[in-house]
Amino acid sequence: MSDKKIAISAQNISQAFEGRKVLDNVSLDIYKGETFVIMGGSGSGKSTMLRIMTGAIKPSLGKILFDDKDLKVLDDLQEEQLKRRFGMSFQSAALLDFLTVEENVSLPLKEHTNLDSKIIRIIAKMKLSLVGLAGFENYYPSMLSGGMRKRVGVARAIAMDPEVVFYDEPTAGLDPVACAVIDKLILDLTKKLKLTSVVVTHNMESVFRIADRVGMLYQGKLLEVGTPDEIKHSSNPIVKQFITGALEGPIHLT
Repeated sequence: MSDKKIAISAQNISQAFEGRKVLDNVSLDIYKGETFVIMGGSGSGKSTMLRIMTGAIKPSLGKILFDDKDLKVLDDLQEEQLKRRFGMSFQSAALLDFLTVEENVSLPLKEHTNLDSKIIRIIAKMKLSLVGLAGFENYYPSMLSGGMRKRVGVARAIAMDPEVVFYDEPTAGLDPVACAVIDKLILDLTKKLKLTSVVVTHNMESVFRIADRVGMLYQGKLLEVGTPDEIKHSSNPIVKQFITGALEGPIHLT
């Protein structure tokens, strides 16, 4: 995909919290229109990398470029305008229990646009339809299954018609069938809406089901980037152990 345009460029990203290095000189390019999966175990730095790419936190060293703009040096207005081009689907769905499904999806539109409330309702219903939840507008999150709540979170993530959608562990806590539904949804939305999708996960079935390319983080370092087939046949012993789940290997069990 080297002939494709770069959507996000991470350049020499390092991050430390209270003296503990979480990311160590990570560089990668994510191309427009692809589904890029960042995989790794707990504590590998993948969620921190996602937060840096979304602009939620600034890296200790290095920079993130979006459309050749460095997120680190933007003023508040420029940063706000840029972030509107991102959508975020959280691991827990992060829905407000006291709001209906439609009201949850409407939140970004109410906060960041001056659209009439009737238009916002129409848009929210359209987004819910895209994730297969037409007719559930007046339900509350507590009335939905875990997989359905995840889909509401995805609908909210695409409410503002973003160019890039970030997914943090989108299948965490779901059964295999619900996982497959979410994976298919990510693929369908990426294609239909011409999105760039960045997915953080340690679910290996999801990795090989949805990824155009995969990046493996281990102890804060980017070990390898490649297509699913290249990753499957990696000669790196850490990558091999992680994708097979083998007990024996260089990854120390804790």
